Amino acid sequence: MDIRLIRENPDEARRLLALRRSGIDIERIVALDADRRRLSKERDDARHRQRQVSEAVGLAKKEKRECAAEVAEAREISEQVKRLDTDVARIEAEQAELARQLPNVVHVSVTAEEETVAQWGEPRKFEFQPLAHWDLGEALGVIDLEAAARLAGSRFVVFKGQGALLERALINYFLDTNTRRHGYTEIAPPVMANAATLEATGQLPHLESDMYKTQDDLYLVPTAEPQLVNYHRGQTLNESQLPLKYVAYTACFRREAGSYGKDVRGMIRIHQFDKVELVRIVHPAQTYEALEEMRAEAESLLRDLGLPYRVKRLASWDMAHQSAKTYDLEAWAAGQDRWLEVSSISACEDYQTRRGGIRVKGKDGKTFYPHALNGSALALPRVFVAILENYQQADGTVVVPEKLRPYMNGLERIS
Repeated sequence: MDIRLIRENPDEARRLLALRRSGIDIERIVALDADRRRLSKERDDARHRQRQVSEAVGLAKKEKRECAAEVAEAREISEQVKRLDTDVARIEAEQAELARQLPNVVHVSVTAEEETVAQWGEPRKFEFQPLAHWDLGEALGVIDLEAAARLAGSRFVVFKGQGALLERALINYFLDTNTRRHGYTEIAPPVMANAATLEATGQLPHLESDMYKTQDDLYLVPTAEPQLVNYHRGQTLNESQLPLKYVAYTACFRREAGSYGKDVRGMIRIHQFDKVELVRIVHPAQTYEALEEMRAEAESLLRDLGLPYRVKRLASWDMAHQSAKTYDLEAWAAGQDRWLEVSSISACEDYQTRRGGIRVKGKDGKTFYPHALNGSALALPRVFVAILENYQQADGTVVVPEKLRPYMNGLERIS
């Protein structure tokens, strides 16, 4: 949230923070900003007087006149400027720390209630009781949760044989479709990020407890989003370069520190998972058109796979810290009789580009902050789960969706 909004329209800032259910102390930010501006003016006035006195001292010495009073005043003003510099720096540091914790604004179309805005496909009617993926996958030998627990601990998964092939097929299909059909440029980024990268995109500081941190002060990425947005951190782009469209596959790592006891069976909520991520950097006038395009791109993948899904516009309080508007895509999982989130598509406006110092020089020569968007297209292994549970057969096999067969050496059934 831009500090100018808080300064110029604090009531609107309070309304937005209430929609977010944020506990940020806006009154402290307003007070600090007033103190900073007051002290900055005092410092500027003192510096101006300091220059005047220094010129008077210099002239007096040149003319060999007595200037002891001016020299004393110059020392006093110098000490005053130092004190004011210290005070301003202290206030700016506290203000910056509070600003780091501020969420984004909320788009006008977002309310405090979520809304289902679309649904595609009908859940399949089974002539037998469909199995959940933890039973079906173990029976087929395509996942091994026991081995994963032995190798790493709970909430990990080992893909095996045709299961590993299916996981790889999904990744390659998503990458190929997003590059060839939708025109994204593929990036293969590191799976570790420094603090500056994660602060720019808003994962730090408020999600630190959910991330894995190394002894070298690097973090395992919770998504490829920060790497793709920060690809241009600190740069000034030309307007002619927009829009920028990037796609990346990475393993993603999340401690799920706040979800103990939730979705512990199978691989619905695990510490390491694969994901293909989309990011766009666009002109501010194109943001919400781009959001709808990215939503359509992610939906097309689910339709290609024949997976029934629904689309929800998230409530203001349920969105990620950095998002101004988010759609969640949820695929149907027959074995659990529930919807599973497989994608979030978010418009972050200039929240991330301001924090990351990403600017664009416009055609008129003026610079502005572009807008950033991100989305999963798609996240695994929940898509893997939906395929197993929706395409299972009475004989215990699983039909491979037609679009994936070329990526699985022509395999039509997992058995």
